[in-house]
Amino acid sequence: MEIRPLVREEMPFENGAYGQRLLPWQALNAPFEGAWVTVPAHGATGAHEHHEYELFIAMSGNAEIETDGERRPFKQGDLEFHAPHKLHRVINDSDTDFEFYAIWWDTDMSTKFLVRHEEQA
Repeated sequence: MEIRPLVREEMPFENGAYGQRLLPWQALNAPFEGAWVTVPAHGATGAHEHHEYELFIAMSGNAEIETDGERRPFKQGDLEFHAPHKLHRVINDSDTDFEFYAIWWDTDMSTKFLVRHEEQA
């Protein structure tokens, strides 16, 4: 068993949020990448899009997700999926930090995972 701790005080601030990436992590061979993300109270991530698929898992607090101009509530326990090339951001208008886990993947990550898996077998 290997546990990788969340080290909040060392999370860098970028694109409007604090984050700790899942990879690189020597023990983990996965077909995806991920990050724990904290959007400060009254803050927002920068609007962005990318070629990967993405899944957000709301861990604590309340925020809104804006995707291609449409805003919806996003709260603890909710899951939210972004298809590639969808402009999106997380908006936290509350008085407390909002935390979520982001997971992203694409076909290249899956291919590299399969190669690593075969090499380890």
